[in-house]
Amino acid sequence: MTDTDAHNRVAAFFDLDKTIIATSSAFAFGRGFLDSGMITRGEALELFLTKTSYMLNGQSSSKMDATRDRLADMVAGWPVSDVRRVVAETMNIVVTPAIYREARELIDWHRGQGHDIVILSASASLLVEPIAEELGIDTIVATEVEVVDGALTGAITRYLKGEGKAEAMRGLVEKRGYDLAASYAYSDSLTDVPMLSLVGHPVAVNPERGLKKHAAEHGWETRSFKNPEPLFNPPGAKEIGIGAGVVVTVTALTAFGVWLAQRGRTGTGRTTA
Repeated sequence: MTDTDAHNRVAAFFDLDKTIIATSSAFAFGRGFLDSGMITRGEALELFLTKTSYMLNGQSSSKMDATRDRLADMVAGWPVSDVRRVVAETMNIVVTPAIYREARELIDWHRGQGHDIVILSASASLLVEPIAEELGIDTIVATEVEVVDGALTGAITRYLKGEGKAEAMRGLVEKRGYDLAASYAYSDSLTDVPMLSLVGHPVAVNPERGLKKHAAEHGWETRSFKNPEPLFNPPGAKEIGIGAGVVVTVTALTAFGVWLAQRGRTGTGRTTA
């Protein structure tokens, strides 16, 4: 007998970036956009540096908002058809190999239990939809961007961050009658505490420091997804399409960031919570 036979309908709510995939969906397709002439090399470098910071250190709420605004400005005027084409052409190169094996297995387990599976993401639905399709997930709630005459305007009509994810979950409960006490939620980010707090089975996956501490204080389960590893590999010049000199600079900055992070963890002789 499955959980849904004995109780009300059960759902498993998943964050996407660094929870299901070992990358950032908002930045993963940058090479494709560069090759298609939709962004400049300077913008490609900017995306790479932002992604590096995110993969190493996560993003605070304010940084997420700043990134949202910058990306919204960048995509203004892009034809939706071009975005869909680039995503389709590069999906199997940059995203499919980055899906955690453990996430696939967990999704399959929930499916076997008869649970509904939902992706909740702050990334734009245009980017999330093909990833959900790859995983066989029918329900996604993601950030929505305005489209006028087939092109992105740069306006965001729904931003799914923090409490926004919790509101989306409550909306699904009203429509589908989910039993939240029996349901599950998975995320790596402290900003997703409102989402995690709603369910009876919150799980911190690859948690950033703040969420790791919060999970420990509240007795939440913590999981580590390691395949594929590592979370982030600095690309070469050919991969991101910029000059070797720039790559050397970027690699040096990345290495310096790693050194600082490690020094911050070990320099005081204490482990982080």
